[in-house]
Amino acid sequence: MLAIYKRELRSYFQSMVGCVFIAFLIVFTGIYFVAYNMNAGYPYFSYTLSGSLIVFLVGIPLLTMRSFSEERRNRTDQLLLTAPVSLGKVVSGKYLAMVTVIAVPNVIFCVFPLMIMSQGTSYLTVDYISIGVFFLLGCVFAAIGMFISSLTESQIIAFIGTFGILLILYMWNGILSMLPGTALSGLIFVLILLTVAAFYIWRMTGNAVISGGVEVIGAVAAVIVYAVRSEAYENLLTNLLGRLALADVFADITTNSIVDLTGIALYLSIIAVFVFLTVQSIQKRRWS
Repeated sequence: MLAIYKRELRSYFQSMVGCVFIAFLIVFTGIYFVAYNMNAGYPYFSYTLSGSLIVFLVGIPLLTMRSFSEERRNRTDQLLLTAPVSLGKVVSGKYLAMVTVIAVPNVIFCVFPLMIMSQGTSYLTVDYISIGVFFLLGCVFAAIGMFISSLTESQIIAFIGTFGILLILYMWNGILSMLPGTALSGLIFVLILLTVAAFYIWRMTGNAVISGGVEVIGAVAAVIVYAVRSEAYENLLTNLLGRLALADVFADITTNSIVDLTGIALYLSIIAVFVFLTVQSIQKRRWS
C-alpha cells in the first residue's frame, strides 16, 4: 500500500494537478481572508472558509477523475488486479494520496487564525475545528469522486459525474424545499430506493432472482405499511434526504459555532461506504 501511495502522490505533483488544486484553493481562500478578516476585521476565519466550499465543486473532480479511469483506459488496471496486494490496500493507497493533497492547503490554513489573533480578537478553537471539518468534507467528496472514477474509463465522464453529484449536494437544501411531503410521495420514494438497491444487487451478483426477490418483498412490505399507517410516510422525503445535506455540518460551525459530532460521524461513515463501494466495483471487474 505504501508503494501505491507514494506513486500516486508523486503523480499528482508531476502532472501538476495537485499543485493547481492546492494553489487555487489557497489563492481563493486568501482573497476571502483579506476581504473579510483583514480589511473588514471579521474575527472568524471559519466564515472565510465557508466561501471556499465552492472550490471543491471543481477541484475535487479534477483531483479524483484520473484515479481509476486512467488506469482502466490505459489497461494498467490489469497490473493492479493481478498484484499480490489486496484491492483494499490498492484503493486505500490511492485514496490516502488524494487525502494528502487535500490536507496540504488545510495545514497552511492553520496559519490564518494566528494572523487574525495578531491583529486583535480571534476564536482559535472554532477556527481550527472548522478547518478540520472542512478537510473532512473534502475527504468525503474525494471518496465519492474516486468511486465515480472506478465506474468508467473516461476521465471526462468521471469529472462531469463527480461535479454533478457535488453540485447537487451543494444545492441540497434548496432541492429539498421543492419536494412534496405527502404520504404517497414517501411511498414512491421508498419504491424507487428499492428499485435502485435491486438494480445494484443485480449488477454486483448477476442474479436476477435475488435482486427481484429483494424488490418484490420490499415493495409488498412498503405497501402494507402504507395501508396500515400511511402517516409514517409523511415528510419522509425531507426527513431522510435532509441528512444528506453534508454542508450543514460545516455551516453549523461557521454560523452558530456548534460542533455536530453526529455529522462528523456521518462524514466518516460516508467515506467508509464509498471506499468499500470502490473496492467492490473493481472486484467485479476482476471476475468479469
